[in-house]
Amino acid sequence: MTKSYFAEAAMLPAGWARDVLFEVGPDGLIARATPRAAAGDAERLRGPVIPGMPNLHSHAFQRAMAGLTEKGGPQGDSFWSWRKLMYGFLENLTPDDVEVIATQLYIEMLRAGYTTAAEFHYLHHDPKGQPYANLAEVGERIAAAARHSGMALTLLPVFYAHGNFGGVEPTPGQRRFINSLDGFGRILESLAKTVQADPSQRIGVAPHSLRAVTPEELKAVVAAMERIDARAPIHIHAAEQQKEVDDCLSWSGTRPVAWLLDQMQLDARWCVVHATHMDANETKGLARSGAVAGLCPTTEGDLGDGFFNAASYLRASGKIGIGGDSHAAVDPFLELRLFEYGQRLKLERRNVLALAIGDSLGGQLYRGTCAGGAQALGQNIGQLAEGFRADWVVLNGDDPALAEQSGDGLLDAAIFGPVRAPVRDVMVAGQWQVRDGVHAQGEASLKRYRAVMKRLLN
Repeated sequence: MTKSYFAEAAMLPAGWARDVLFEVGPDGLIARATPRAAAGDAERLRGPVIPGMPNLHSHAFQRAMAGLTEKGGPQGDSFWSWRKLMYGFLENLTPDDVEVIATQLYIEMLRAGYTTAAEFHYLHHDPKGQPYANLAEVGERIAAAARHSGMALTLLPVFYAHGNFGGVEPTPGQRRFINSLDGFGRILESLAKTVQADPSQRIGVAPHSLRAVTPEELKAVVAAMERIDARAPIHIHAAEQQKEVDDCLSWSGTRPVAWLLDQMQLDARWCVVHATHMDANETKGLARSGAVAGLCPTTEGDLGDGFFNAASYLRASGKIGIGGDSHAAVDPFLELRLFEYGQRLKLERRNVLALAIGDSLGGQLYRGTCAGGAQALGQNIGQLAEGFRADWVVLNGDDPALAEQSGDGLLDAAIFGPVRAPVRDVMVAGQWQVRDGVHAQGEASLKRYRAVMKRLLN
């Protein structure tokens, strides 16, 4: 049965429109979006409507680590010391724990305005590094968490085989991630079947990084994915830390993003996560490739990664999306604010990422990351238009920071203003998941999450 919704203001592909009548089919897709229409008996939406934001990079289990690694070391701290602590934390996680943590995270994401997540899933095995009886056990728990919460999902099983460039043996802390090509192929095939049953879920693949796969393995993993789905998303970490760049140069004589551009012929299926440390040629090359740069500003700030070469990349028409990564924060508006503020601090000027005089920076960033995220997740999302999935956010006009704002001014205020609760309601695939900031499963999920955390922290 088709349902109708009426918005006094909505952000359509052609721009903001007034009095928009949305018709949503039983398949969860927008059948029509008609501006300057009469409301009739349609459900009236309680604020301005924008597309839901895709989150293109998530490690769900790390949500439970937030705040646990803020202890000073004798010689300072770094990504690499944080990674060691992360390895220790996950030693005690069971598949049940992962499902509980992921469900809680996805509910928090929905309340914040994310409507689809790309789960970069590498926690495959038990704490001793042994496969579960069901090889795809933990990935299936991630898919179940997404279904229970109402979050749409692109599941990215991660191939991880080595501890550093050149096929170095993995460390003991990495044993839960490690697979052979054959074992990984079976996990990938199993999870592809798992997500087929849900039209809001799809499969992709994630060779972890050039540190964790050899060139031969990288090509084999991509080929395995192409046999299942030739258009599936392919995500890979690259150039997050300067040490990674230095190690890649020592191994290959080439920087990581340059190696990928030369050897893998990146295209629109690819998402290069972080890409923090690129030179000018890599920046232009990645922009021209059609791939998406997957930016995670709160995590990159938390880990001291550095600053993405944003202004040059965007001027070259590069595509971007945002992700929560380690979930130091769960807020798309904060990710975009920190992205721009980092550039201001680096370059000592304002509105760095505005591409044209007078353009709304908030509107530009939001639209750009919606489009890039939709491409990176390989889903029909990111626009309020006919044929796209009905994933949308109703903004909370009662938040003082949004008072009397309209059009792109709403997005400028939501991203750069003192907003406490910008989101009122959230729909995914034509189904309400959040109403008045409340998720129907929120209370029960939090109770289960607290029980897991009590056990893990005591």
